[in-house]
Amino acid sequence: MICGALICIFSFAPPESVRSYYNLIVRKASQFLSGLQVSLLKLALSLRAYSPAVHAFQQIASDEPPPEACSAFVSVHGQHACSTKEMKKLLKAAAGRPKPYLYKNDHKYPGANGTDLPVVILYAEIGTKKFNTFHKVLSERAEEGKLVYVLRHFVAQSMLLSGYGVELAIKSTEYKAVDDTQVKGMCYDAQLEDDTDEVQGFLFEKLKESHPELREQLGELKRHLLESTNDMAPLKVWELQDLSFQAAARIMSVPKFDALKLMRDLSQNFPSRARSLTRVAVNQDMRKEIEESQKRLSETMGIHPGDASLFINGIHIDLDLHNPFSILDVIRGEAKLLEGLHNLGIRGTSMSKFLRLPVTTVEDTYALDIRHSAIMWINDIERDSTYRDWPSSLQELIRATFPGVIRQIRRNFFNLVLFLDPVQEDSIELVKLAELFYKHRIPLRIGFVFVVNTDDKVDGYEDAGVAFFRVLNYIAEEYDMTQAFLSMMYNRVDVGDSLSVHAVTAYLKKKFPKANADRILGEDSEYDDKRKAGGVFYRKSGLGALPVALFNGVPLSSEEMDPDELETILLQRIMDTTNFFQRAVFMGQISEGMDVVDFLMDQANVVPRINPVVLSPDRRYLDFTASPGNNESANITSHKLYLLYDSKWKGFCQSIWGNCFPAEEEMVYGVTIWIIADIEKAPGRQMLLNALKHMKSSSSSSRVGVINNPSSEPTEDNSSLYRAIWASILTQTAKNTLDFTLKLLKEETVQLLTRADVTDLAVGGMDQDAFEKKFNTLEMNFLHSQQRFCQEVMKLKAGQRAVVSNGRILGPFAEEGEFSIDDFHLLEKITLSTSAEKIKTKVKQMNLTPKKACDLIMKVDALLSTAPKGEARKDIRFMKDKHSVLHLAPREDEVFYDVVAVVDPLTREAQKLAPLLIVLGQVVNMRLQVFMNCRAKLSEMPLKSFYRFVMQAEVSFLGNDTMSPGPVARFTEIPESPLLTLNMITPESWMVEAVRSRHDIDNIHLQEVSGVVNAEYELEYLLLEGHCFDLSTGQPPRGLQFTLGMKQNPLMQDTIVMANLGYFQLKANPGAWILRLRKGRSEDIYQIQAHDGTDSPADAGDVIVVLNSFHSKIIKVRVQKKPDKLNEDLLSETTESKGLWDSITSLTGGSSVEEAEKKKEDVLNIFSVASGHLYERFLRIMMLSVLQHTKTPVKFWFLKNYLSPSFKEFIPYMAEAYGFQYELVQYKWPRWLHQQTEKQRIIWGYKILFLDVLFPLAVDKIIFVDADQIVRADLKELRDLDLEGAPYGYTPFCDSRREMEGYRFWKMGYWASHLGHRKYHISALYVVDLKKFRKIAAGDRLRGQYQALSQDPNSLSNLDQDLPNNMIHQVAIKSLPQEWLWCETWCDDASKPTAKTIDLCNNPKTKEPKLSAAVRIVPEWSSYDNEIKQLLKRVQNQKVDASRTGPSPSPTPSTGECVHK
Repeated sequence: MICGALICIFSFAPPESVRSYYNLIVRKASQFLSGLQVSLLKLALSLRAYSPAVHAFQQIASDEPPPEACSAFVSVHGQHACSTKEMKKLLKAAAGRPKPYLYKNDHKYPGANGTDLPVVILYAEIGTKKFNTFHKVLSERAEEGKLVYVLRHFVAQSMLLSGYGVELAIKSTEYKAVDDTQVKGMCYDAQLEDDTDEVQGFLFEKLKESHPELREQLGELKRHLLESTNDMAPLKVWELQDLSFQAAARIMSVPKFDALKLMRDLSQNFPSRARSLTRVAVNQDMRKEIEESQKRLSETMGIHPGDASLFINGIHIDLDLHNPFSILDVIRGEAKLLEGLHNLGIRGTSMSKFLRLPVTTVEDTYALDIRHSAIMWINDIERDSTYRDWPSSLQELIRATFPGVIRQIRRNFFNLVLFLDPVQEDSIELVKLAELFYKHRIPLRIGFVFVVNTDDKVDGYEDAGVAFFRVLNYIAEEYDMTQAFLSMMYNRVDVGDSLSVHAVTAYLKKKFPKANADRILGEDSEYDDKRKAGGVFYRKSGLGALPVALFNGVPLSSEEMDPDELETILLQRIMDTTNFFQRAVFMGQISEGMDVVDFLMDQANVVPRINPVVLSPDRRYLDFTASPGNNESANITSHKLYLLYDSKWKGFCQSIWGNCFPAEEEMVYGVTIWIIADIEKAPGRQMLLNALKHMKSSSSSSRVGVINNPSSEPTEDNSSLYRAIWASILTQTAKNTLDFTLKLLKEETVQLLTRADVTDLAVGGMDQDAFEKKFNTLEMNFLHSQQRFCQEVMKLKAGQRAVVSNGRILGPFAEEGEFSIDDFHLLEKITLSTSAEKIKTKVKQMNLTPKKACDLIMKVDALLSTAPKGEARKDIRFMKDKHSVLHLAPREDEVFYDVVAVVDPLTREAQKLAPLLIVLGQVVNMRLQVFMNCRAKLSEMPLKSFYRFVMQAEVSFLGNDTMSPGPVARFTEIPESPLLTLNMITPESWMVEAVRSRHDIDNIHLQEVSGVVNAEYELEYLLLEGHCFDLSTGQPPRGLQFTLGMKQNPLMQDTIVMANLGYFQLKANPGAWILRLRKGRSEDIYQIQAHDGTDSPADAGDVIVVLNSFHSKIIKVRVQKKPDKLNEDLLSETTESKGLWDSITSLTGGSSVEEAEKKKEDVLNIFSVASGHLYERFLRIMMLSVLQHTKTPVKFWFLKNYLSPSFKEFIPYMAEAYGFQYELVQYKWPRWLHQQTEKQRIIWGYKILFLDVLFPLAVDKIIFVDADQIVRADLKELRDLDLEGAPYGYTPFCDSRREMEGYRFWKMGYWASHLGHRKYHISALYVVDLKKFRKIAAGDRLRGQYQALSQDPNSLSNLDQDLPNNMIHQVAIKSLPQEWLWCETWCDDASKPTAKTIDLCNNPKTKEPKLSAAVRIVPEWSSYDNEIKQLLKRVQNQKVDASRTGPSPSPTPSTGECVHK
């Protein structure tokens, strides 16, 4: 929410520089925020955490679309204006146009919010003149209540991001895979190299200044010294064993303020630091201490040696799931709690005790206690002879049985109670359904509560309900309750009719001719027992309109009460409850001797009354913790209401909670209840009276306060009753005040007040003089302040009623709504059980006066209840910590975070955790403990990569006061000898791509590079993920397609739903998006029924999803087949054959997409993947060989994720030159699928795991061709080959080259037994029938098997071919003729002339480099290579010519990832 006070900081003249503007913003923000909150704001700005929100408004503005040449504009109900004059004209006719859709994150100016007001949306950049002009007019009109003013930022700017990691992984050089083409125009950045000025005592900057003529030689000396400090020689096995302990010993030996920096250095540069660590001696006391702590951590928390865990104030931060943005949210949420407790006077170790109090989470479903005498049980599973042949042991619950079978056990596990009015039409079907359950011996105990007329004067001849009840009692008494149930009169009533007196008397006469009807139905009936009990129980229960069903006490919703649905719902509830009891038996929570109904009714969610207002999970709270002067406005959200505790309200609030009605003055009460009402009106008096009667009950633990919310302006004449109550509170003892108030609130006393003086109504024992003096001198200002409080803070209208319980706001209540004594009992029970009882126990230990203790309980409860509920906070303690735990103490007398890290210093987690803790230490005051969770007896290098984590505590500026371009990952002192590959390790929802780099960032060999390797990446998309299920079947609708777009462009992205978890993903940028079913079969067959996690109401026609943060966005969509399409199958043979994914950047060299949709072409679809310049060189040659051997139009599909910027830049020119089409496809590895960490294995995974979702449904067949293949035949033959019902075809490995027999792993061990007579197939070439593949859910099966096998690091060593060969029995492989793939490693020379493709397989015997093998094996390879080189040269010359004729391009700043030698 934006308020005038905050906006005014941008109305000054523009500051002199960016730095001074930033400082101004921070300075102004600090007037509203505490020091801790300002630090967190600086971190958020450094992380660019709000950039997606700002960018989202840009996208929303583009959908308006904005008027041309307008730096700021307003949208008034769909029409736009660039000036205030035009805006005023548009406002006049705004009422006739529909209102705009407003998003949850829209900034609304505080003011009137009426539904009849016009809505004006301002798109502008805060601080500009245009903004100020519009804002002045709009804010004035909003304050006058003439319009609703909404601001959306209108500013576009690219910037460097942070909050991610960059890895330089050391690659295997077993097979040389480096391109020999030299990179021209090497990027050299002297400034970057000079960052490392001092090396081994030499100050190179000073030496270069003193001897400029030796700059080149000094540079060589510097590189030599750097390389000499990075000894990369392999370590012996015995040197590896203790490396983790040696690293810990080294870290613990330095001054503690340097320890984290050393951990960061050792973990992030480990390959070059490893040898130095081998010389560190390990203290045996440290080793013993670590092992003892590890044993305890393993037993109590499941943390094993080498595991990493982070705890902030006891909250577990899962490092695999959390990123800096989510951690910022955690520490921001904790700041409110920490500062709140600090401001309430709770400091030091007491704070952590309160934080760790187990605040019970609000239940989703509450149950009513069904142990009530008014329930007429018609059967008892445990006692009735009908069930005597059933076993009664609880162990039967955990005996194995078929899925879906309802266990017949002689226990009352399942209880159905029906509250019915016998006369209602709905009752007939419900009784018949209950009868059906009973007759089929379903283990369901059935009870009825009949709610009938309770008037004693009404007999059975006048009221059908009374007649029904009396006849039922007669049958039960004469026979038994079961007989009475089975003999209910409803079989004489047709469905749709209601029970009548005639039907009851006719039934009685026919079934029981000897019965005396008058004695049963008449005025003096003997069978009227407990007629009132049902009605009383029903009213006390608080249940809604009849009929109502309770299953094990939990009320069913009105939708669930539909008789057509109820049977299915009850059976599902029985299955769900079976699981609950199975867990209870397994965990030992219930034993054979226990009554299962008592066990059920003792659960935390069981309450004596169902009141939706009290039990609602959506709760708002007052905030009593703010320091005076910190807030100047009240803000209300859906979850909590902030009460200003400034000078304006401080005294008022203290007087309210300080002057309550306690039953006993020296008692500590767990609940403080405020009654807010017009006490001069009967409903207000009744509510206060009910609260006081509840408080007076013996079991109560409440005190009551009262705030008057008068219906009209308070005067002495219309406020005498309330002033009398306050005068007594301020002058009398607790007992006298309570007695006097109870007397005053009686209606007869109110009538007396019109004729008598209030002082005449005093009760015995009152100090009348003090009372009379206070009553006569009580200022009206106090009443006015209460009225303003109700309106401004509580947001109540005059006269409205509300209840506040320990800061929780209930209401406002409707005029006719009541809050009974039973409701107050329930409210107290819920308040105490949730948290107040536990808080009360802690507060009692603080030895405060009872009054202060009560106040503190109320305030702490309100504070802790607003905290997000998650798993319980952990209390991490180390028995011994002298040698193994790094301690950093917090600054005294300040709010501090309690941070505990458990980490092995030589792990990937340490690479990320060390810099994260350093930044956290700069941002917040924290008490830090880092436990060295070392692994013993290492057998291999624990880390094989260099790493940088990009994160700053605050925005940085350059010397000229301009903002620095942003943080970058900078690698210095990297040894020259290893071959490196660069990997981006980003938050889960980011999709990044390399956009600039002349170097091969997949194969960085610094020995061959002069200067700096520079790479720039771009956050291309944020991921929108979701899960989709069919409401009817509960299964994912395989093949269903979703589209994502905007109003102006509804189809911008699309995707297909997987069967695995119904998962789908869509690429998007920050903004507001509309999710729809794709036009065609998806939209024809299905319709969206419900959705969660979106930004539009569940029943809205358009599903709107807003992406406005770096957090992952995961939605749930439920669909259903249209009634006339129930037998249709999405993946049937009639699947649509039109439409291509617009989600994939389509850059075509042939016909347009529109033409392709009109006429489905005979196209060869070729899929391939490549990473690194060498393989991209091979890929271009493979493409050329495919094109040379076919006349069929070709479309290439490339995995975009790992292509270099140079390849993506060149491919359009190649497409134009050779006349092919192409698309770049990309898919983010789903978070739920086991992650690979090595780049090569990730690429292998993409070859096989996502074939069903990578390509549009329009593509029937796809052929995968490895990048290093040469094609010598027309691939159309392969596409048209009959796969004989298999979803894909692979070529088997050759057997003909005999000298390689010892290397054929598939002929021995596991593979020999698994394959049997089948062959092992190679994944270099395969053809996929995508229709068949999807129809048999092959992709889902492959992913399922991968998930199971990949947990073992030793399985799937060749992932892309091991997986389909492993699944050969479940997903058949068609063996292609051997001629389709020839490879010199495995095939003899005699078969080469007939080869249709030649693959440059690695040779495990000779390990020959790829390039030399290509030239030697494939004669035509060199000519293809030269042809591509000529094209590259022509393209380069075209660019040079274009740059000469056009404006000279501005140099690109040296940003991104930099690698120094």
